[in-house]
Amino acid sequence: MKVGFVGLGVMGGPMAGHLLRAGHEVVVWNRTPAKADRWVAEGAERADSLTRLAVVCGFVFLCVGRTEDVEDCLAAMTPAARPGTLFVDHSTISAAGARSIHARLAEQGLRFLDAPITGGSMGAEKGTLTIFVGGEEADFQEALPVMQAYGRRIERVGPAGAGQTLKAANQIAVGGALLGLCESLALVKRAGLDVAQARELLASGAAGSWAFENYGPKILNEDWSPGFSVANQHKDFGYCRELAAELGLPDPLTETAMQVMQDLLDRGEGELTTAAAYRLYLEDGSP
Repeated sequence: MKVGFVGLGVMGGPMAGHLLRAGHEVVVWNRTPAKADRWVAEGAERADSLTRLAVVCGFVFLCVGRTEDVEDCLAAMTPAARPGTLFVDHSTISAAGARSIHARLAEQGLRFLDAPITGGSMGAEKGTLTIFVGGEEADFQEALPVMQAYGRRIERVGPAGAGQTLKAANQIAVGGALLGLCESLALVKRAGLDVAQARELLASGAAGSWAFENYGPKILNEDWSPGFSVANQHKDFGYCRELAAELGLPDPLTETAMQVMQDLLDRGEGELTTAAAYRLYLEDGSP
């Protein structure tokens, strides 16, 4: 059975590559066609349209941007999809949007899993992503062997929308760790201490985190390339705030982190890595 992959960006491209190397027959589509060239050269089939991809694939994986992007892609594919086609969405979208899509596709005789990913571009390249899955157990079990090509830990966490709910929780924790890293190292730099030494010492103790291990070196090397971009992080925090409001939960950390991302956007730095918040703290004193 052919496997479709829609969205070949920083995360989706390497994931499609892992599917190819695992021996799957992969059909790819990307809004910017040139992004498919590498994977076509490695053996993927290029679909000339989303409709064509849906016609020939029984599994379709998506890794795009916003809820609206997922909706647009599905609107182009679902009329042509064969009954029972399983759509697995690795994008980060709203939990409410995932629930709505699941219900609508079920009415059309189609299946949907919300399966957001975490682990960063490094995890995508290495095939070590963690995947939070919401949806039916039987659909999860069917998709699991395919997702194992690029996921190290893959678990169903509940019904439709549960994957996106856990991803929101993940982004809140990531945001806190990121701001902690940037503020901490900005303090070290402003105090005139050795930032590289401080990063290693802090990472080896109670302050250690994924952010210290993965974003710390980017700060030291003044490498502001994404990774995960400011614009995407800001988008995700919006979904976190939406869900918090739905649950009646205060979200002061998310509010602060979203404002930092907004400040970077206002500086025209939306395509930089989120670790660029370090420069914001250092140059302005505080965001």
